[in-house]
This record gives sequence, C-alpha cells and structure tokens, in this order.
Amino acid sequence: MIIMKTIIKHAPGRLQRLLLANIITLLCGLVSAQALAATTLRITHFLPSVASVQRGVLEPWCADLEARAEHTIRCQIYPAMQLGGIPSQLPDMVRNGVVDIAWTALGYSAGRFPRSEALELPFMLPAGGVTASQIAWDFVQGPARDDFADYHVLAVHSDGGAVFHSRPRAIHGIDDMVGLKLRAPTRMASRLIDALGASAVSMPPGQIADTLAKGVIDGASAGWEVVPPTKLDEVTHYHTESASDQATPTVTVLAFLMNKQRYEQLPAQAREALDSLSGETLSRRFGRAWDNAIVPVRMRLENDPEQTVIALDNAAYEAMRDASQGVTDDWMASSAGDIDRAALVDSLRAIVDRYVNLRH
Repeated sequence: MIIMKTIIKHAPGRLQRLLLANIITLLCGLVSAQALAATTLRITHFLPSVASVQRGVLEPWCADLEARAEHTIRCQIYPAMQLGGIPSQLPDMVRNGVVDIAWTALGYSAGRFPRSEALELPFMLPAGGVTASQIAWDFVQGPARDDFADYHVLAVHSDGGAVFHSRPRAIHGIDDMVGLKLRAPTRMASRLIDALGASAVSMPPGQIADTLAKGVIDGASAGWEVVPPTKLDEVTHYHTESASDQATPTVTVLAFLMNKQRYEQLPAQAREALDSLSGETLSRRFGRAWDNAIVPVRMRLENDPEQTVIALDNAAYEAMRDASQGVTDDWMASSAGDIDRAALVDSLRAIVDRYVNLRH
C-alpha cells in the first residue's frame, strides 16, 4: 500500500487519475465479491414493518447476527406476507424452503403443533413476556419437542397474554361476556371464549379494527402489543386483563422457525453465530421486547380518559377459570395422534411452578 501511494504521488496528473480509478474499481469489486459470498437469509412474518417484532427484535437481531458472523451472513426481511400466502401457511413455507425463516403464531396453523397447544390452554401461563417465554422455550425443548421435528427452532415466546378489548360494555366478569362476539386468535382461544359465554370469531390481527368498526364483532382477545399496529384502541374503549398473581386467560405462542436443511448448509462460522444468538437467549429477547412494548401501551390507555383498563378481581378470575376448566379437561381427554395430553399438562404445570407462583 505504501509503494502504491508513492507511485500515485509521483505519477503525472492524467496517469494519477487513471491509477486512482483502477484502484477504486478494484476495491468495489472486492466489496461486491464479499457481498455475493455472504449467505442471505429470507425472513418473513405476518405483521407490518412498523410492528415491534420487526423494529424491536428482527432488525437488531439481524444486525447482531451479521456482525457476529463477520458479514458472512445477512438478512432480508419480508413483512406482512409480502412473499404471498396467508399466516397459517408460514410453517409450510419454511418447511418447503420458500423462505429460510418465518416468525409465526403456532395457533394460526390449527392442529400442526398439537403438543404445543398445551401452552394456550386457559389460565395456564403468567401474563407478560420474559417468564412466559422462558416457560414456552423449556416446554418445546422437552415435552413438546416432537412438534418441531421438521424445523430448526430459533425461538419460542409468548405474546404477553390475552387481554379482552371490548366496545359496547366493560368486561368485569363472566356475566359481562355473555352475548358478545369476540375475535379469537387461535383455536384454543375460540374454545375459551365460547366457554365464557361469548361467541368466538377467528381472524388475523389485520382484520380486527375494520371488523369492529363495522359492528361485525364487539371486541377482541389480543395482547397489548397488538394494539398500536392494529389501531385497536380507536375502536374499543374497555380493556380487561388478569391481575399480576393470576394466570392470563390464554396466550398466543409465537415461534421463529428455520428451514432445517438451510440451517445445516450454513457455513460453520455463520452457524456458530446463529446458535449463539438463538434458542433460550432469543426467546427471552423476544419476551423482553414484548414487555417493553406492553408497558407504554398499557400506561397510555390507563391515562386516556376515554379508555378504561380493568384488572379481574379474585372472584371474577375464579369464575372464569372454573367455567373454562372443561376446555382443559376435553383437551386432555383427547387421544388424537396417540399423544398423552394429560402428561403434557402435568409437565407444563411443573415447569410453570419452577418460575412463578400463580393463584390456583
């Protein structure tokens, strides 16, 4: 390099410009070659790019991954199902190699992850992100492991727990649920809502606000984090959650799944970087992002005179829990797929008890 600088310095003006141009071309070629050599991971999800999952987790995680792998790997994110299909098809898109990685809600693909449904049973997990996500990760790495034989699992986490957002009236207890039509995100949430006396209507997050505005439904079961991107607070005024020592009514379990063959084909350096930033570490990272998203949304609505945030009292909580017990009993009694569902519930409860003391 010193010799090259000396040659350029003492060359005639025209030759000097020519040498500089050639060096720049050479450097650009080296950069382009390095970029072409990098492995690009195609990542997709079902929410818009402004959602906290992309801004709060996926984009910074990708930046960390690229740096850790010394730019031998990079990400291309496709939000809002830009590559086609519907949210329920995301697991198939990963398995079939249409994309390399997808962030998806397990419950959107009903029946695909039967063991993991235990996580969504009524009043099973705590509200919030980090602890529930740790529980979910432990469960899918152990009792529910067979659900994910076709995938390399990068993370599993909770959406923070269900909140009942309603418009015509506040929900203080089970009597207020009767007659309401509420959006349900998953099959288990539908069974819970029906058991509580309301009528469940299944739909993805993007349809909630418009359907509410048209009066097709009266409210929705959705986590706090969903409120800003779906503008749910513009069409509802009451928001009912469980208290801090109570289990949440249900959760939407979300997973970051990778094509198994694609993972195995990664260069060693890229695979090591991916491993170091995924698993339990990434599951908890998702959980923290959800907690960080929940707090400002909840506080904003609490301080808005047009909004009412309600925490279930103990009597209301116990009445809802008792009314929904049949959902859990029926799920455990099923032998579909030759799965011992009662054993799964026992295992999950043991994991929950290791992390948190909930009101039973």
